[in-house]
Amino acid sequence: MLRKRVVVLLVIMLSSLLILTGCGTSGSEDSGSSDKEQGQGEVKSLHVFSGAGLRKPMDDIGALFEEKYGVKIEFSYAGSAQCLNQLKLSSKGDVYVPGAKYYFEKAKEDGLVDYEKNVAYHIPVIGVPEGNPAGIQSLEDLTKDGVKVVLGDESACAIGRLAQKILKDNNIQEDVAKNVVAKAATVNELVVYLTMKQGEASLVWEDNIANVEDVEIVEIAEEKNKIKTIPACAAVKSDNKEMARKFVDFVASKEGKQIYEKHGFKPVQ
Repeated sequence: MLRKRVVVLLVIMLSSLLILTGCGTSGSEDSGSSDKEQGQGEVKSLHVFSGAGLRKPMDDIGALFEEKYGVKIEFSYAGSAQCLNQLKLSSKGDVYVPGAKYYFEKAKEDGLVDYEKNVAYHIPVIGVPEGNPAGIQSLEDLTKDGVKVVLGDESACAIGRLAQKILKDNNIQEDVAKNVVAKAATVNELVVYLTMKQGEASLVWEDNIANVEDVEIVEIAEEKNKIKTIPACAAVKSDNKEMARKFVDFVASKEGKQIYEKHGFKPVQ
């Protein structure tokens, strides 16, 4: 009789232990599943490919967006064409902000972007070192003998490509080419050439030298100039499409345009 009671007691204890263990396992799985579900949809960062000449306003906009939405903005700055190539090859791109709409059209043709907003105007000017040592007053002056001209690389940056078009349409491309002493991959490098007086004239964006010491602006006659539009666009491959579009909207918002204006750009109305 005693033996029977012991056996029954052992069976009860074993059954209780199995039930408790089973409950613990089930609870752990539910908890893990819940954590995973909570993590879904949470965007921690966006990767933005941006033209190097837009660095100042984009840095400010990125910081403000992080503060408002808690999403870290990681930038890759380079020439617009270089950014486009990076967007093609990279799997981490969420937003593309080139220096001219031409690059948006190219990205759209390649199926890389599908959402776009216009932000500000990019106005080409002639940049010269302080004191204007070569006496540059117009585009035609870039053809003078001995003038040291530095230009953007047309295969790398928006201002380089546009400079060639401006010179060609004004029938001075070949004459200016004889005076070109260097080409740079970004507009920022062109500004350095001017500040270091390693070049006497360059075609650059007005906003890039508006507040730069040791560099002066020579405006290009409106009928001879080509003003471009800066777009912001969301990448098709983005894993965070909704947040990428929200960032594009923010760049083109009133707040975003005010930041661009602060840095010398004329916002799109």
